[in-house]
Amino acid sequence: MSEEIGGPAILVLEDGRVFHGRSFGAAGETFGEAVFNTGMTGYQETLTDPSYHRQIVAMTAPHIGNTGVNDDDPESGRIWVAGYVVREPARIPSNWRAQRTLDEELRRQNVVGIALNGTRALTRHLRDRGAMRAAISSVETDPEALLARILEQPRMAGSDLAAEVSTDTAYEVLPPEGVRTRFHVAAVDLGIKAMTPQRLAERGCKVTVLPASATAEDILALDPDGVFFSNGPGDPATADHSVDAMRGVLDSGKPLFGICFGNQILGRSLGLGTYKLPFGHRGVNQPVIDTRTKKVAITSQNHGFAVDAPLDTPFDTPYGRAEVSHIGLNDQVVEGLRLLDRPVFSVQFHPEAAAGPHDAAGLFDEFVDLMSAQPAPAAK
Repeated sequence: MSEEIGGPAILVLEDGRVFHGRSFGAAGETFGEAVFNTGMTGYQETLTDPSYHRQIVAMTAPHIGNTGVNDDDPESGRIWVAGYVVREPARIPSNWRAQRTLDEELRRQNVVGIALNGTRALTRHLRDRGAMRAAISSVETDPEALLARILEQPRMAGSDLAAEVSTDTAYEVLPPEGVRTRFHVAAVDLGIKAMTPQRLAERGCKVTVLPASATAEDILALDPDGVFFSNGPGDPATADHSVDAMRGVLDSGKPLFGICFGNQILGRSLGLGTYKLPFGHRGVNQPVIDTRTKKVAITSQNHGFAVDAPLDTPFDTPYGRAEVSHIGLNDQVVEGLRLLDRPVFSVQFHPEAAAGPHDAAGLFDEFVDLMSAQPAPAAK
């Protein structure tokens, strides 16, 4: 291991399972929900994804940190994971874009981590027992004492977290030089990743990113051509404000696109329920099938909750008929929704693919097509 790896550290799960390793990143103690990510690449994007707020993320790839850290790839302005678990940190990072080592970046942002040989055992345990509260500590040597504090921590179910990661003020992302501005998109930041508005901007959209606190009135006051609801952390069952805002947009008839948390908010807005998955979907290798075309896409995902909807038949909602547009092939989880009579759809995965495969990138084009199909505004 790297010479920077520190002294002894422990990882304790709420069911009492204990893992011993070495301190990595910042020394200290941290609490969160223990989850695992199966991605072979993209650790910097994972660390800076706001959807990981209040989670201790274990990476299943054995070597993490090989390409170091740079200032170009983060998906937000800071690291959001509560703690980080790796098997073996890179001894010597090597990449022409690297500006710091991963260990240095974790220390700089005060993120507590642990390097342990048992990441496979940890992953199997979470797969079998489910995601659960946990702690990493390099200062507490008594697992029982640490467990007592773990059991005092809030659970992810019932946690309303979007406002904690959202922007405080609105800002704009403009099309790159040489790309004509064709549409104006209002994007509600529930934990948005930086690449998402960039993908829209590349397609000629001026994107106004709004705080999670934005109401339907705030959104529609911009008179956007389309509205986007982003990914984000927490339990969708608590996000009543976002549901109210989305219902106002649905009432307006504007084209609407949601991803991840936005998919769950659409589900709730249509009167559907949501539920917590045992261990969630986190990685860049999740297969989903389009229920219309039967085409399979390998997708990037990060979510611990899902929408409860009938998989094989259209269903009625307050906004007309709807259907499940995508289904996860690993466990038959709802991976997308589509309204049949309105320009509205959502997916549970991440078409911006940062990091991940680009199979689903065409969904941004589908959103642009919906905006293109809308009647031109009347001349004033």
